[in-house]
This record gives sequence, structure tokens and C-alpha cells, in this order.
Amino acid sequence: MTADVSRYPRDLAGYGPTPPDPQWPNGAKIAVQFVINYEEGGENNLLHGDAASEAFLSEIVGAAAWPGQRHWNMESIYEYGARAGFWRLHRLFTEMNMPVTVYGVATALARGPEQVEAMKDAGWEIASHHYKWIEYKDYTAAQERDELDRAVALHTEVTGSRPLGFYAGRTSMHSMTVAAEEGGFAYLADSYADDLPYWMRVGDRDQLVVPYTLDANDMRFATPQGFNAGEQFFTYLKDSFDALYLEGQAGAAKMMSVGLHCRLIGRPGRVMALRRFLEYIASFDDVWVARRIDIARHWADTHPPVAFERPSEMDRARFVAAYGSIYEHSAWVAEQAFDLELGPAHDSAAGLSNALARAFRRASPEARLGVLKAHPDLAGKLAEAKSLTAESTAEQASAGLDLLTDAERSQFQALNRAYVDRFGFPFIVAVRDYDKPGILAAFEQRLSNSRDAEFVEACSQVERIARHRLNEILPR
Repeated sequence: MTADVSRYPRDLAGYGPTPPDPQWPNGAKIAVQFVINYEEGGENNLLHGDAASEAFLSEIVGAAAWPGQRHWNMESIYEYGARAGFWRLHRLFTEMNMPVTVYGVATALARGPEQVEAMKDAGWEIASHHYKWIEYKDYTAAQERDELDRAVALHTEVTGSRPLGFYAGRTSMHSMTVAAEEGGFAYLADSYADDLPYWMRVGDRDQLVVPYTLDANDMRFATPQGFNAGEQFFTYLKDSFDALYLEGQAGAAKMMSVGLHCRLIGRPGRVMALRRFLEYIASFDDVWVARRIDIARHWADTHPPVAFERPSEMDRARFVAAYGSIYEHSAWVAEQAFDLELGPAHDSAAGLSNALARAFRRASPEARLGVLKAHPDLAGKLAEAKSLTAESTAEQASAGLDLLTDAERSQFQALNRAYVDRFGFPFIVAVRDYDKPGILAAFEQRLSNSRDAEFVEACSQVERIARHRLNEILPR
């Protein structure tokens, strides 16, 4: 790729209007997944070699870090999560026989051997929550790679097996890439971008992402404009579930994640809201409550990554070679589209169609007229001589224009002559949108247009033809 060409890395398209059917086990209408974040003992603390005390996600809303000092109140709040909150959640989920994924900070797990034993005995998944529960935003990629290696090594040492999921939480811009490059994770979770898992291309491999949540999350008990009472949390979880369940009933099943923290939802005044939600979803027969690793494995088996050459990752020569014929004999359209701010959103038929159309629309009327004139007549001499482009040949055949009677051929030839005499360019129609009678009706109707109106219509049809051509070679 040429260095002077802008490429936009964010994917704002996702699955678009028609997300895939997850095909959850046993026809479930929704997959519900609970995360318990185990961070206690891994937070900022001078005892852990950090420069200041912790200031994030506690009962002290708006707390500030104390540089060079320990913070007794903050430490004891975190200690509550390990000493009492964890066990309250453990009793609840094992009583309800509902599986859990733990996001375990490696250093916190190392300081909680009894809790780790209980997690394993319950069959919970223990995913990696990085090495420490600190901000990684200022780490270089190399520094974070070293930290992740330490996290995996300590996690494996403490639990007996390496983590298959990863969630940093307090991320840098490198966190996802570094974790994908590590190569051992079945899924990453540092995304809030979708209601379904999706694949992310990193280098030469596809990495599965199972998105997480910050809204259906008890962290909002510790943030301004968050939950003030358990009933608010329950209502939000129930409304989220009900909305996604209805979508599942309509054939668009989704996934719901619920984020929990031992020191937050583990308090007596909040845990009953969680209990009510567990009891509520337990009343449904078509709900799959699963660990995140189970969702990841199901998705990888049911919806493996689709390999295709992505337009936004091509160099100029390859891009023009691949898409230069989309606008008939007019490679300049692809050349100019290549210079736009392309990104993942343009790696679909809809996205690339828009980029090519932008290049076409911004061109002068004379340049666009050249594209119109490059199109062949319908059922004309080029078709008879079998000299059409492969795209035009297939398109005309799709409407049966390769199997005309002598009378039909004469009718088309007469209409072609009349149209060119009136407008100065061939009659252009996206034949895949019509049958033979419909094409003839459009021919007759458009002959009555003014030239300006017909120029606009012909250009619109060129864009429509391009979209059909891209539908043949790119995901929609």
C-alpha cells in the first residue's frame, strides 16, 4: 500500500442490516454470559510496586489516587471483594447452576488461592484480565507485550492452564493487537462494538472477538449517573434481556453480557437484584447461559472467518486490476476511488460500491458521459459478435437477451437507434433488476425523458450495475 494513501482503521459497518444467525445450541433465542471481574489484590498499590493508590471502581465515587501513599479505605474496599463479595457470588451462581467466566488479573489470582480453587471446582472459565489491574494507556507495544507474557505465565502457574480469553479493561491502543499476536487466545474481549462475536484481521491471522459490556455492568454503581439501587440494576438487565430476546424471537438472535465485580455487586444491598435477574432468565426454556469460551468455540465452529482479498488492504495496482472493470471500460473510476479514505467499511459490496460511486459522481459531466458511451447497446452488434465484456455478457444473459427471436432483436435494435439519436449515448439499464418485458417498458418510457433527466437516470443505472457486479465478488 502506498504511504500517501489514507486508510481508516475503524470498522463502522460491522454486520450491517442483516447480522448472521448465531445458531445458538438447542435453538436458543439469546445467549447470556456472566463475567466476574476478579481484580482484588491486583489494583494500584504501593505494596505492588505502583506509584500511587487505586482510584477506580470503588464505593468512593470520584476518588483520587494518592501518589506515594497507601489508601486504607480504598484497600479495605477491595479486600471486601475478595473476602466477602466473591464468596457471596460463588454461592449464588453455584446454587443457580449457572456458569461464569472470570476475568482474573494474574497478580490478583496469585494472591487468592482459595478463590481460584473455588472457581475451578465450580467449572468456571478463568480468562486473563492482564497482569495487573492498572492503566496501560501509556505503555508501548513492546512494554505491553512483555506484561502480557508475564500475565500468561503467572496465570498458567496459578491456575494450572493457560488462559484462552483475554480482557485488559484499562487498555492501550496496542492491547488488542498485542493479544492477537500472542497467538494463544481463542477470543479477545476488549470491544464494546457489537451484540455478536466477530472476526478481526491482525497480520496474517483472524482473531475472534467476543464483545463485552460497560452498560449492563455493575461498575455503574461506582460512577456518576450510574445505578443508585439494586432495583435500577435489575430493571436495566431485564430490559436489555427482553429487547435482545424479542430480536431472537424475530430471527435475529444476539448475545448479552453482564459485567460483575466482587466488591460492587457482592454487597448485600445489591446482590438481590442479581439474584432476581438470574431467577428471571431461568424461567425461560430457550436461553443459553454459557461461559465466554463456550460462545467463542460455538462461533468459531458455526461462523469461521471468511477469507477474501480486502479492497482496503490492496495496493493501487492490485485494486485497479480487481475493480477497474466495474465501471465499463473506465478504470479511472477505480483509480480515483483508491485515493479516498478507504477502510474496513469498504470491504463489502455496499461499501466499495459507495466509494466507486463517489469517484464517479465527483467527475465532470464529460467524464461521466465517457462512461455512458463505454457501455454497449442492449442486444446490439457487440453482443452478436460476442465482443462484450464478461460482465456485460453475463448481465444481458441474465435477462434472456442472448436468446431473442428475430422479431425481438429487430425491436431492440430499433429502440437502440432511436435512443442514441435522441440522447447521444446508449440506453443503460441494470438488467438484473428487470425481466425482458420490463426492460422494453423502461426503454419506451425513458425515450420521453429530457436529455438532462435521462443523463441523471443513466448515471444512476451505471451505479446500480456496478453494485450488482460487486455483489458477485465481495461480501454484501
